[in-house]
Amino acid sequence: MKPLILASGSPRRKELLQQVKLSFEVKVSTIEETFDPKMNPEEIAMNLALQKAEDVARDNRESVIIGADTIVVHDGLVLGKPKDVDEATYMLKMLSGNTHYVISGVAIVSGDRHVTFFEKTAVTFWELTDEEIEYYIKSGEPMDKAGSYGIQEVGALFVKEIHGDYFSVVGLPLSKTVRELKSFF
Repeated sequence: MKPLILASGSPRRKELLQQVKLSFEVKVSTIEETFDPKMNPEEIAMNLALQKAEDVARDNRESVIIGADTIVVHDGLVLGKPKDVDEATYMLKMLSGNTHYVISGVAIVSGDRHVTFFEKTAVTFWELTDEEIEYYIKSGEPMDKAGSYGIQEVGALFVKEIHGDYFSVVGLPLSKTVRELKSFF
């Protein structure tokens, strides 16, 4: 069986693959994450995932590589990881009391073959107070997460409801990923 590699340094993605007892190693992609602003959000997530997987695949031609990227979209605006506290505050205020979409793109690459797909999940936040936002930002949790929050940690307290794949919001649509992986082995 070919070795499996996760092309991501995300501890959440690593935990998800461990949860389903997959044997894999982690090799973090070093690409500069860039995309064509004309792409729709789903294309952006899949394209970034593919860039990451192909980057790691260059030195691991005999392996199966999983690349993933998660973005948050609110009113057509793509929200990546915040650059600073002010941007995190802005994003959380924007999401407060509203529904946004979390799109996780996945690419699986092996040799000359690849597949890409995405999952799109609707997440609705409660109305957030300034104090809640300030407390959350001081925790440091939002600073390395798309849209400035993580659903699996303290950010879960902001979520009023979710429609779609929870694991996709965490960072990897687990069930679909494993189903797609089967065709590579």
